[in-house]
Amino acid sequence: MRATTPVTVGISSTVLVVVGAYIQAAASDPVGTAIGLTAAVPAQYRGLIEKAGQTCPDVNPNLIAGLLYQESKFNPKAVSSAGAQGIAQFMPGTWDAHGIDANGDGKRDVWDPEDAIPSAGKYLCTVADEVKDVPGNRQNNMLASYNAGAENVKRYGGVPPYKETQTYVRNINTFAAKNDSGTAPSGNIVQAAEQMLGKPYSWGGGNASGPSKGICCSPNGKSGASIVGFDCSGLTLYAYAKVGISLPRTAAQQYAASEPVKPGDVRAGDLVFYGTSDSTIHHVGIYVGGGWIINAPRPGTDVRYDPMDTMSDVYAVGRPHRQKEI
Repeated sequence: MRATTPVTVGISSTVLVVVGAYIQAAASDPVGTAIGLTAAVPAQYRGLIEKAGQTCPDVNPNLIAGLLYQESKFNPKAVSSAGAQGIAQFMPGTWDAHGIDANGDGKRDVWDPEDAIPSAGKYLCTVADEVKDVPGNRQNNMLASYNAGAENVKRYGGVPPYKETQTYVRNINTFAAKNDSGTAPSGNIVQAAEQMLGKPYSWGGGNASGPSKGICCSPNGKSGASIVGFDCSGLTLYAYAKVGISLPRTAAQQYAASEPVKPGDVRAGDLVFYGTSDSTIHHVGIYVGGGWIINAPRPGTDVRYDPMDTMSDVYAVGRPHRQKEI
């Protein structure tokens, strides 16, 4: 879930002002309070996550869920290129030192979520204690320690200046702030999109019923004809359909069907559009709060969370006309 580095070459000063206005407003936008586990958490892991989230005062169930999503997308067989293993992505040495036999079957199994999820909670509590005297946000320092090691957090006096670690911390905090306790249309739009996290990008893919095979070809020649998934506007079309709002198919058409939203009025479920003018809208995502969106970015990626400025040409935020009637 790495974000692309924003590039501003060739972008007009007018568009850059728009970007700055929305990002500045989003910087102080509270993402929300973690009340209940987000709908994106697989049912088979909810009990384990709820229990692990009570290991110590520094963790909660949504934080554990966010970590597991960030680490493995809840895949208990995941293996990273660096050799991290299982749903919580423990390195072998870290597992040897901190893994526990939580289910009491006589073995500590990094591949078993019944051991790995409680171990993740325990390890978060351990590193939280190790960096308790480091300045800055205690939760951010704890998460950064899980990713980059407590020694690096101590060395830099907070979250290290590593792009990967900074994105890691922000992603988990954003996921952790989601909850399934609300019934407002905007919340249900976000929840519908969250249920598609991890689905592959497919050019032309996605409709009101869900992921579908796409078409050929994207501007870069990529075909979605053999991929069941979503492109950016297919995802937004699907999420809005889940709350009874019918959107047109393309990002540009969805922009035309939306009312503009001022930077200070943006709310979860609004659509974030990218381009340099009304006629060049090329991408759309769903705002989730705190300066973040859910979107299907491009061929070769999956539906994921991204910072709002994942592309430098944020053009506008819109609210489809019918949303105001619900």
